[in-house]
Order: sequence, then structure tokens, then C-alpha cells
Amino acid sequence: MTELNAERARRAIVEHTRRLAESAATAGPDAAVPTTPEWTITELVEHVGQTQYWVAEIIERRITDPTQLPTEMAVLPTDPRKWQAWLSESAQRAANACSDDALDAPVFNPAGDERSGARFWMSSVLNEAVVHGFDAANAAGRPADIDADIAAALISNHLAMLTSPTWEMQRSESAHAIRGTGQTLQWLAIDTTDDTGAWFVERRPDGATWQPGTQQADVTATGPAQSLLLTLTRRLPLTDREATNISVDGDTDLAQHWLNNTAHVSG
Repeated sequence: MTELNAERARRAIVEHTRRLAESAATAGPDAAVPTTPEWTITELVEHVGQTQYWVAEIIERRITDPTQLPTEMAVLPTDPRKWQAWLSESAQRAANACSDDALDAPVFNPAGDERSGARFWMSSVLNEAVVHGFDAANAAGRPADIDADIAAALISNHLAMLTSPTWEMQRSESAHAIRGTGQTLQWLAIDTTDDTGAWFVERRPDGATWQPGTQQADVTATGPAQSLLLTLTRRLPLTDREATNISVDGDTDLAQHWLNNTAHVSG
């Protein structure tokens, strides 16, 4: 699967966490988060920071046994004025943990796929910073800007999770819902500069699969990579052309069924 250059991913983790912190400060600690309706900004900030500290420890300690995963979580400062510094530290620590030396070291990978553990966690932490960064920006009424290459890499990560060897164990209802009898979906980004912006999904009886590239499909969704990412993670509605600039050709119900049964982002 296509992945971001590691240094690009590390910088993006720090940058998108910085943007999230700014949006959180603008929105205020008690603000509701419309795209994660059970959360306030306080809960969103706590989740992102705790996840980053937790992942950093996993990689730093080179944990390979899931029974040894950290059980204590970092404590969110009670003073919201300290959140930006707390998030800056958590993001930098996570990025530093994903050093070149660590990327191929033995580390637990919950997806059970071909990626090393550190590469899995680096993509996961970036996904959290970017998608929850959008959540925070939305709550604050601020624009969100996700570069096409980052959005494309996170779409690949999203599909890798949904088709991973351990997805049925983690989310059995989702795994069963996205099985099928050969139905196909094509997602196409219009703003990527190479062949990383096309994803072909097939719903097979033994599970869903995906591969890069374009093929004839039962439904094709075409639009900017950012919009595709935010639609796939259920932050934007598929059929709101004005909000997403996504065009859908074919069986819209098939695409909506996929979206209804595939969210893996917290919240």
C-alpha cells in the first residue's frame, strides 16, 4: 500500500496537532463537537493527547506482546491554557518515537497486516490528528485544510484497516456487513499528482478487499482527496455535492451502505 514518506508523516503529525490545539482554544473546552456528537472539545483534546502519549510509549518500549500494552494514560491538564503545550509535547513525542530506526523494529501491529508496528502506529496517530483536527476546526467554525497526499495516504490506511486480518475480531459487525457477492466501489481523487489517488473495493463472500488503481465499478465516487477522506470517515455526507464536491456515478445506495458500516475513527 502507498504510504507517506516517514519524515512527511512525522511533520504532519506535529502540524495537524498544532492546528487542532488552536481550534480547541478557539472553540473553548465546553463546546460541543458536531461531527463527534457525544464529545466536547475537552474530551476530544484528552483523547488525542492520550493516544499520542500511549502510542509513543508502545514504540519507545518496542512492545510486541499486546498483553503488555500500557495501562496508564496521560493526564489532561485541568487548565485549558496548558492544553496547547500538552498537545505539542504529545505530538512531538509520538513523531520522535517513529524515528527511522524504529520504523522496522519489532512492535505490535493490531491490524496484523504486512506493515511494521511502528508504521501502523505512525499512520494511526496521523489519522487521529488529521480527522480529529477537522472535528475541532468544525466545532470552532474554522476552515480545515488537508493536503491531497496526506488525505490519500489516510484513505489507504482506512481501507487497510477495514480489510485487515484482524478487522473481524475488532469490529465483527462491520466485517460481516461489508461482505458481499462481488459488489464493487471505486473511489477517485481528482487532485493527486500520481497513481496514489484511486482505490478499488470489492465486497467478496469471504470479506472485503481493496487495491490501488481504477476499474469499472458498480459505483464510483470522484472528488478531492480531502473530501473523500472526510466522507469515508463519516465527517461529511456523501450526497452533499455543495459541501464535498464529490460526484457519484452508479449505485449510490451501495456506497452509502459501505459508509454506514465502516467507520473506525474514534467518535
